[in-house]
Amino acid sequence: MTEPTFTDKQASATNAQPYYLPLTDEVEVFRAAYTARLPILLKGPTGCGKTRFVEHMTWLLNSEKPVEAQSDTPLITVSCHEDLTATDMVGRYLLKGDETIWSDGPLTRAVRSGSICYLDEIVEARKDTTVLIHSLTDHRRILPIDKTGELIHAHDEFLLVISYNPGYQSVLKDLKPSTRQRFVSLEFDYPDVEIESRIIAHESGVDDTQAERLATIGQRVRNLKQHGFEEGVSTRLLIYTGELIAGGIEPRRAAKAAIISAISDDASVQEAVADIVDIILP
Repeated sequence: MTEPTFTDKQASATNAQPYYLPLTDEVEVFRAAYTARLPILLKGPTGCGKTRFVEHMTWLLNSEKPVEAQSDTPLITVSCHEDLTATDMVGRYLLKGDETIWSDGPLTRAVRSGSICYLDEIVEARKDTTVLIHSLTDHRRILPIDKTGELIHAHDEFLLVISYNPGYQSVLKDLKPSTRQRFVSLEFDYPDVEIESRIIAHESGVDDTQAERLATIGQRVRNLKQHGFEEGVSTRLLIYTGELIAGGIEPRRAAKAAIISAISDDASVQEAVADIVDIILP
């Protein structure tokens, strides 16, 4: 039986703040949505910072509470996949010795405790999982558990956040309007060279000059539309490249491992990206 992939994120005020540089007004919109308990949809390409943004906002909101009110598990993240079922999310009966006991799934625990529940790449999950969240995204804010007959009213501080990459998903895996229109939507994209350079330098440890070169590579690779490479290189891969360089790997070798070979198996795309790397990296 497939178990869901999820993590409980501890982000009390004593933990380090997750690093995030705002691109526009996403911090203010998220804060306002959280205050009104409006479910949030994050849309954007892979590796552009959606998950880090949720972690940052969770830390920020949790740290602003009085110490005694701060949660030990303010964020529960579920990485959705095609085998993820409603049972995985809600919970199941388990055998323990001679007893059968109920075990809450990650969504149920978030609803009970008042955590932010982040469903990453929601469209990868099965359709019954998507339908499951509908009753949590309107005025009802309830989670019915059919197997136990329980009807859980969401904790006052519970918030549902989902994400997906509309440019990558097929039509068959796109979000239905009936689901999408239940959410406040925030659109993300890759940052400009200046901001991305700061992110790469902070996260990888390379100097500002090298970080700017990597950000420039990212910008130019993302312009390779004519080669059929729609997705571009993620900020995540640029950071990986910087980390390899900071670890002593020669810059072009680091770029080959973390960018050129990582983004595509298409020889023409790899060649085009390699040309960009050769021009920008010494």
